[in-house]
Amino acid sequence: MQGVFASPGAIAFELGPLQIRWYGILMATAILVGFWLAHRRALQEGLPADQLVRAAQWAVVAGLVGARLYEVAFNWDYYGRFPWKIIAVWEGGLAMHGGLIVGPLVGALLARRWGVPVLRALDVIAPSMILGQAIGRWGNFFNEEAFGAPTDLLWKLYISPPHRPPEFRQFDFFHPTFLYESLWNLLVFAVLVRWVRPRLGRHPGAVFFAYIGLYSAGRFFIEALRLDSFWVSGFRVAQVAGLVGVIVAVVGLAWATRRDAVRPSSSGSS
Repeated sequence: MQGVFASPGAIAFELGPLQIRWYGILMATAILVGFWLAHRRALQEGLPADQLVRAAQWAVVAGLVGARLYEVAFNWDYYGRFPWKIIAVWEGGLAMHGGLIVGPLVGALLARRWGVPVLRALDVIAPSMILGQAIGRWGNFFNEEAFGAPTDLLWKLYISPPHRPPEFRQFDFFHPTFLYESLWNLLVFAVLVRWVRPRLGRHPGAVFFAYIGLYSAGRFFIEALRLDSFWVSGFRVAQVAGLVGVIVAVVGLAWATRRDAVRPSSSGSS
């Protein structure tokens, strides 16, 4: 497939019998970059950086579990037949909305327990989360998953026959929706750091709610192209979750910006 936008394969390299997958490498990279950015920003904000990152570490673990359980719950027809696949996270199958529900909740509870201001901690971690999502999405590229409907656009993505849905076996090229979401997440990261934080950063919680709203809005539209959406009663679950996310963000932003500002706007650097 020379000259065609296509995955080179899920395996990055092998160490004897051990296969190192691109999905795992990208997830690890996303997490490490996110922790580094959050620690750096926490120090700039005068927050207890070590405690914040400690809470974030547990939040990541909880988020990964939540993302996997979400995926398994909505694909039980498959995992019920192959239960040993439930733990095979290296093959992909992490639903972001499950992670967004569980991860921040666990992180906020632990931050409160360890004396870290919860809303300010969420503001610090939000840009790290969206940047990590932008990096992690490329794992879908290597696994040939999370792609969209057939297309002939210049940036079309070749999907090998074993990874195509049965009803689309005759098509070779599809929308690279993983790429759309990765680029959108990068844009959200830039907006949070360069626009939202300098203007609203003195209102604890505003950056985090802006992150939820912007990510949810982009995911709503991108999801309309995907072929692997979860459906319930004729609705795409991710789109419903996106609408809920936008509503939560609007209400949260209104609440956060009406509260007394507790700190001056800090540097817009990431």
